[in-house]
Amino acid sequence: MPSVPPSGEPAPADGALPPASLTGLGTRPFGVYVHVPFCATRCGYCDFNTYTASDLGLTSSDDPASPASWLEGLRRELDLGARVLGAAPPADTVFLGGGTPSLLGAEGLVAVLDAVRASFGLRPGAEVTTEANPESTTPGLLAAIADAGYTRLSLGMQSDVDHVLAVLDRRHTPGAAVSVASAALDAGLRHVNLDLIYGTPTETDDDLRRSLDAVLASGADHVSAYGLIVEEGTALARRIARGEIPMPEDDVLADRYEIVDDVLTEAGFGWYEVSNWARSDAARCRHNLGYWGGGDWWGAGPGAHSHVGGTRWWNVRHPARYSAALAEGRSPAEARERVTPDEAHLEQVLLELRTSDGLAVSALAPAGRDAGDDAARDGLLAPDAWAGGRAVLTRRGRLLADGVALALAER
Repeated sequence: MPSVPPSGEPAPADGALPPASLTGLGTRPFGVYVHVPFCATRCGYCDFNTYTASDLGLTSSDDPASPASWLEGLRRELDLGARVLGAAPPADTVFLGGGTPSLLGAEGLVAVLDAVRASFGLRPGAEVTTEANPESTTPGLLAAIADAGYTRLSLGMQSDVDHVLAVLDRRHTPGAAVSVASAALDAGLRHVNLDLIYGTPTETDDDLRRSLDAVLASGADHVSAYGLIVEEGTALARRIARGEIPMPEDDVLADRYEIVDDVLTEAGFGWYEVSNWARSDAARCRHNLGYWGGGDWWGAGPGAHSHVGGTRWWNVRHPARYSAALAEGRSPAEARERVTPDEAHLEQVLLELRTSDGLAVSALAPAGRDAGDDAARDGLLAPDAWAGGRAVLTRRGRLLADGVALALAER
C-alpha cells in the first residue's frame, strides 16, 4: 500500500490560505505539479500513491475513481487554485508525475495542459514535463504533446538489463527507453530525462555500466539516478523478508553511485543535484530546482502536496474521494501545516546543500558554521567554496549528504 501521509491541522473546505502565505507570491518561482495516480501494474519497489484498474474496481468511465472523473476533478482543483491564489503569476513550470501519466494518452495529456493554461496560465518559455513509461508511449503521443507545448519528457527506464528489470517488475524490455528517448527528440521535445535505479539485488557493476551506455546512446540530456530504497509494505520488501533476494548493501550503493558519476562526468554531464546530472544548464529540471530552492507550487491530484509561502497541504489520496470532494465544491485538501522557522531552516539546509550551487554560509547559525569548518577539513565540503562563502558538497560529501546537512543545520 502507498505510504502514510503526514498529520496536520484540518484544511478549510474553501481551500483558503493564511494571508501571510500570499505575501511575496510571484517573487518566488511558481510551479504546478499534477499527480496522475494510474498505473497499468504496480512495480514491486513502488510505494507511491498509485492504483491499477483492478485496485480501483473500475466498471465504467463514469466511476468516481476513473481517469475521466479524475480529469474533471483536476480541472475543478486548478480553478480552485487560481481563485485561492488570486493574482498568482503564470506557472514557470508544470510537471505531470505519477503513476504513469502516459497512460492518459495524447488526448488526456493535452487536456491536462489545456486545463493548467485555462486556470493559472503559463509564462513564456515555461518548462512543461511529463513522466512516461516506454511501453505506454508512442511516436504519435510524442508528436501530439510536443505540438501542445510540452518541452520535456522524463522516462522511467530504471535499467537496460533484463534480469534487473525483472526484479523491479518493470514491463518494458531493454532498448525500449532508448528508442522512446530518440523518438521524443525527433518529435521536437527539447529535453529528455532517463530515470535509473542502481543497487537492485542481482545487479552487477557491468549491468549498471551497460545501462549507462544505453543512456548515453539515447541522446537524452538529463539523467536522474537513485539508489534502490526498500520501502516497507512493498512486494520487493516481502521478497527480501522471505530470503528470495538480498537486501541492497550501503557500500554497494555507494560504489554504484561513483560509477554513475564517473561515467556521466566523462561523457560531459555535470551533477547539479545529488541524484541529477545534465549536459547543460538549459537541460536542468527547472521544476525540481523550484522545490530545492524554496519556491511555491500547487500540487493537484489525489495525494498531491503543495507549498505556498510557508504553508504546506496535501490532498486526500484515493481518486474517488478526490473527485467526490471537488464535485461537491470542496477543496480536496486533507490537512495542512505552517512551517516553523526551525523547520524552514532545516529544510533550506537539507535541500540547497544537495545542489551544486550549494548553500550560503551566511544562512548558517554559529554551530552550523563550526560543523562546516569540520566538514571542509574532513573533505566533505569543497574547501575553496567554503572559504568563498558557499557550502558545496564534494563527491564524498554527496554520499553522506543528509548527515552533513543535519550537522550544518545545528543552531
